[in-house]
Amino acid sequence: MAIATRHTIATRLVHAGLALAVVTQLFSSLVMQPEEDGHAGNLAFEIHEYGGLAAFAFIVIFWFVLTARRRGTPVGMLFPWFSGTRLLALRDDTKRHLAALRRFRLPSHDGASPFASAVHGLGILLITAMAASGALYYVIGEGNPDAGGLVGVAMSIHKTLANLAWAYLIGHASLALIQHHFTEFNLREMWSFRSASK
Repeated sequence: MAIATRHTIATRLVHAGLALAVVTQLFSSLVMQPEEDGHAGNLAFEIHEYGGLAAFAFIVIFWFVLTARRRGTPVGMLFPWFSGTRLLALRDDTKRHLAALRRFRLPSHDGASPFASAVHGLGILLITAMAASGALYYVIGEGNPDAGGLVGVAMSIHKTLANLAWAYLIGHASLALIQHHFTEFNLREMWSFRSASK
């Protein structure tokens, strides 16, 4: 039985690829030894490099899918920062979430939640910045993370955002599991690769 989903198959496939690339990047960063002082980097470093290029490719495809798809969260809800109407909706939905948490309850799942959509949008921007800065370093870095100029800026952004990427991954995955087990949300909505039922 196919599960009803509001996400296109393209969205679900690129989400899966991006998630796998991000997880690979974060865990390989824990054990990698980069190229330095004339020594080659270890296998984890190579995985991190090529996984980073894959993450960059997936995030670029993700942006194309976001702008071309006809079903799923509208781009304006993912990035509400330039619309007064959307910001008011985000404020009201944030208050709804906080009120539920103050009562030690989970807010009911809402696929069109302005709060959840805006958080997803921030995640997309975060991963875009991480992947772009890493790819830029790969192309122009010449193995020196301490170089100045554009290389230094790229690595500074990449390192600064790394902890945020960990926090986002842990928070995003944890909340998805909590929602799956305690609300009507079903994880198969995003992780099933069958054609969506009408």
